[in-house]
Amino acid sequence: QVQLVESGGGLVQAGGSLRLSCAASASIRIDTMAWYRQAPGKQRELVAFITSGEGTNYADSVKGRFPISRDNAKNTVYLQMNSLKPEDTAVYYCNQYDTVRRKDYWGQGTQVTVSS
Repeated sequence: QVQLVESGGGLVQAGGSLRLSCAASASIRIDTMAWYRQAPGKQRELVAFITSGEGTNYADSVKGRFPISRDNAKNTVYLQMNSLKPEDTAVYYCNQYDTVRRKDYWGQGTQVTVSS
């Protein structure tokens, strides 16, 4: 069973930055990796994803602020969160789509809180 461990969340003032990391227990080399978030009372939403070929896609709300990147040698994906806003407050989840097994794996989530 693949395990994903997120880190880097915390409390930050509006306008600040955080970098989230997600370390996978297995190779991510051929898989699409993504970050999702879920705010209280809201559905989980896609924030960004990065393909094995390093193509990226972003939610409109974070475009230009939250670059996603990956380091296949470390089996790690990152989300650099800049110019944070209170509405970015949520639990952020890492997702790995296993291309071979066609399965999704999820991390336990990391809390990001942005104060105004």
